[in-house]
Amino acid sequence: MSVEMITMLIGIVSILLALAGAFGWMIHRMDVLENRLEGKLGARIDAGDERLGARIDALDEKLGARIDKVADELVEVKIALARVEGPPRHLITAR
Repeated sequence: MSVEMITMLIGIVSILLALAGAFGWMIHRMDVLENRLEGKLGARIDAGDERLGARIDALDEKLGARIDKVADELVEVKIALARVEGPPRHLITAR
């Protein structure tokens, strides 16, 4: 082997090792950042979940009250309509 060939092989191997090391460092750094943010993000999600649950419960109460009110009014409308229409007419009338 010539000196040029040995130099080329050593250069290629060193570049590949440098790339592998950089990739490993990047993965390690991402894991560290994820672990740091996990605690903060988990707390924020839990707080948001509690607030969202409270808002959904309040909305459920409001809508439930409105639906009950509409159902009561519908019954009253049905009764009023039945009074206006009166009893069903008979085909044979007494003279």
